[in-house]
Amino acid sequence: MQTRDTDFLIIGSGLAGLTAALRLSAHGQVLLVCKGASDEANTRYAQGGISCVMDPTDSMDEHIQDTLQTGGGLSDESAVRAIIEGGPEQIAELEAAGVRFEHRENRPNEYDLGQEGGHSRRRVLHAGDITGKELIEKLLASAKAESNITVAENWLAIDVVTTGWIGLSGENRCIGCYFLDKPVSEILTVRSPVTVLATGGLGKVYLYTSNPDVATGDGVAMAWRAGLPVRDMEMVQFHPTCLYHPSAGSFLISEAVRGEGARLIDRRGHEFVYDFDERGALAPRDITARAIDSVMKRHGDPFVYIDISHRESDFLQTRFPTLYGMCLNFGFDMALTPVPVVPAAHYSCGGVVAEVNGCTAMDGLYAIGEVASTGLHGANRLASNSLLEAAVCGARCAEAVSKVWKNNPVEGISIPRWECGEAVSSDEAVVVEHDWNEVRSVMWDYVGIVRSDRRLARARRRIRTIREEVASYYRDYLVTADLIELRNLAAVAELIIRCAQQRKESRGLHYNEDWSQKNTQAEHTIIQDKPGGSL
Repeated sequence: MQTRDTDFLIIGSGLAGLTAALRLSAHGQVLLVCKGASDEANTRYAQGGISCVMDPTDSMDEHIQDTLQTGGGLSDESAVRAIIEGGPEQIAELEAAGVRFEHRENRPNEYDLGQEGGHSRRRVLHAGDITGKELIEKLLASAKAESNITVAENWLAIDVVTTGWIGLSGENRCIGCYFLDKPVSEILTVRSPVTVLATGGLGKVYLYTSNPDVATGDGVAMAWRAGLPVRDMEMVQFHPTCLYHPSAGSFLISEAVRGEGARLIDRRGHEFVYDFDERGALAPRDITARAIDSVMKRHGDPFVYIDISHRESDFLQTRFPTLYGMCLNFGFDMALTPVPVVPAAHYSCGGVVAEVNGCTAMDGLYAIGEVASTGLHGANRLASNSLLEAAVCGARCAEAVSKVWKNNPVEGISIPRWECGEAVSSDEAVVVEHDWNEVRSVMWDYVGIVRSDRRLARARRRIRTIREEVASYYRDYLVTADLIELRNLAAVAELIIRCAQQRKESRGLHYNEDWSQKNTQAEHTIIQDKPGGSL
């Protein structure tokens, strides 16, 4: 088994991971590990933009209040303030790296700011309607040009390595990670005083999601197996508007479309969101997604419409060139006709408990971006705050790590070889595929936008059975990428269910028909199990 050493191990190449890598490269050697291609991350698919106070008539306090209100009482005000106030510095850093945000026509000194659900003002910077793609391309190019950064593609993390797990005395700390080198199907180890989880989201735990295939909750599952606390996992955000078409996959209709005046209407032409919230289509995502779900179920409709046909074709093609072209490819001209949409799993507001600088409960292990629960999002994420969090927390993490990383020496520590025992190659890949599909179907049917005690209990029983099957398969057969991801996906599914069962109320993104009221006091749901005690 190959063992590699590096000063800083960063798992994930989205905005958070890239930001941390670029900052840390000034202090030592960085190994940036990607489970697939280096440009494949949730960040790449972020259309709307990055929220930041840039308008002189706007204020940090207004952005903070919008975030806290959307967060439904579970946000940490100190974390919210730190991240929002750190925004302008990160925008300047991104622009210095070559990112080009749109400016108003004939006003080169003014940003063309968008407005999205939950925001009281226009404060979303964007690069056309492909902001995430622009961020990834510019930062990844910078990372690949940096001599102190090595980018490893197609390495899938299996589990972090801790001193407690290998039997060393003293306080338990992280010293690296096992990986599967997918192209050659070999296990290798990276030994490092710093491991940063920037592994992104978990949308693939649901049957319908806006997330790419890489979003299988790997970081949350690994941290939980290592004994770290995770919290508020039930707070899964469903994006209200994914294109409804059999060939569209997970194509998202950006929140920014509603910010430019789009209406949400049912198949009878009724602008129904006003029946649920006075803000209509600009209500936060939890309200909007539940409103769509309610209308679809009440009328038996397979979709609702987003309608911006009152705006000029030239405007739409300029403001949303990618969206306009994609919809046109599927037979929908946004300037002439409403576009059918449905909600889909989009973003995890819960995750590994971490500070704004990424510090977790374990020395040597950090968590940034969507994998982390910093206290910013609470019970519901304010639109476009995710890229803001990724940039700010990536930078803060690098700053914190640069001061303490030498306090966690790994020289001389021998990480055990990966033991295969009597495991053999599997010729039953269909079993893994079946369990993969069943996990996602169970979660969609029973742990979706609207839940109940009975549905949650049923889901937990079935997911537990699947996890037992996966554990047996994991012991008996040589690991594959599909098996590792299924193991993580099933673990994350159970964490979501367990947190949902803990919450005896409805708050933010979690709505339970049996507990439809919000409690007076907001409390986190926290799960922390003994390391190694989980399947």
